[in-house]
Amino acid sequence: MCQNHGVAYIKPGEVEIQEIEYPKLALGNRKCEHGVILKIVSTNICGSDQHMVRGRTTAPAGLVLGHEITGIVLEAGKDVEFIKVGDLVSVPFNIACGRCRNCKEGRTGICLNVNPARPGAAYGYVDMGGWVGGQAEYVMVPYADFNLLKFPDKDQGMAYIKDLTLLSDIFPTGYHGAVTAGVGPGSIVYVAGAGPVGLACAASCHLLGAAVVIVGDMIKERLDQAKSFGCEVIDLTKDTPLEQAIEAIIGVPEVDCFVDCVGFEARGHGAHAAEERPATVLNTAMAVTRAGGAIGIPGLYVTGDPGAKDKAAQEGSLSIRIGLGWAKSHSFYTGQCPVMKYHRQLMNAILYDKIKIAKAVNVEVISLQDAPRGYQDFDKGAAKKFVIDPHGMIA
Repeated sequence: MCQNHGVAYIKPGEVEIQEIEYPKLALGNRKCEHGVILKIVSTNICGSDQHMVRGRTTAPAGLVLGHEITGIVLEAGKDVEFIKVGDLVSVPFNIACGRCRNCKEGRTGICLNVNPARPGAAYGYVDMGGWVGGQAEYVMVPYADFNLLKFPDKDQGMAYIKDLTLLSDIFPTGYHGAVTAGVGPGSIVYVAGAGPVGLACAASCHLLGAAVVIVGDMIKERLDQAKSFGCEVIDLTKDTPLEQAIEAIIGVPEVDCFVDCVGFEARGHGAHAAEERPATVLNTAMAVTRAGGAIGIPGLYVTGDPGAKDKAAQEGSLSIRIGLGWAKSHSFYTGQCPVMKYHRQLMNAILYDKIKIAKAVNVEVISLQDAPRGYQDFDKGAAKKFVIDPHGMIA
């Protein structure tokens, strides 16, 4: 039997590589005939993982991390008809049954059958169904025919693997944020946050035809990365109010579309940049988005945040100026990205050279053993997307 190793959460600020069980085609005590076992080609470190590693969730020690997975099929259950052994596939981070009402409506981020605690599941994530994560050498994927996206040609897939690995989460999530914010040809867009999802969102805005994409962040290296592919940038550590900073770029103090790629660990702006203020981005969104505009919120907000400074925030309650958003007739779009809604089209955009998403988010490939260093660098604000190559298959 093959050995397997994975990245396990130990305690706040610490992960380690552990030997873990080789996956079985099983769900509890019954055979999982609709599943496959993958040899993982690439698996990415996500900002959502970082929330757990910082101790900002109730993640248990020993949780095997990782929900951004690309791999080769090694074994398939007898009910898998269309995915074959040897296929190179992308795994949506949303685990979905394909049978429930929400899946049939295309809302795979809130599948009703894969998590006994609440709608929606993901690999290697707290409160998301207990599924083993994919920052490992091998992993089991259920409902394979429904979930997996097969790349048309394996050799071509490996040639584009640094881009295609981003189809499991970050690229569709950034794109979803842009789409739900109403980005289209000629749009003026503000993207809050220049981490990997924010950068993927900004690149998606360009793909969708935005006229101006403005990205705000507090880390110079991330702003430089956004600027490298044509974004306007705003340094949020400066004291200039955001409305004035936007006006200095486009002549008016508001935008058509706003995308929150930060989430619940947001900080204040200017003199308050060192202070955690979890409602900052949401309130800013309502202030700078034009009346009738839309606000996409792919940034993560949680039902429980034990690391928050006040009791309300610990329970996921934030002080939001909803009256302002109501008065301006804003539309708000929240929740996980339904990856399958977008991943095939985005795959084609990559394979036909319509976007260089790995360049936009500054992919750096690291080994599985180097994953703890990747987490540390990510936490320090590195302007990179770390992609783990467990078997040394990426050139």
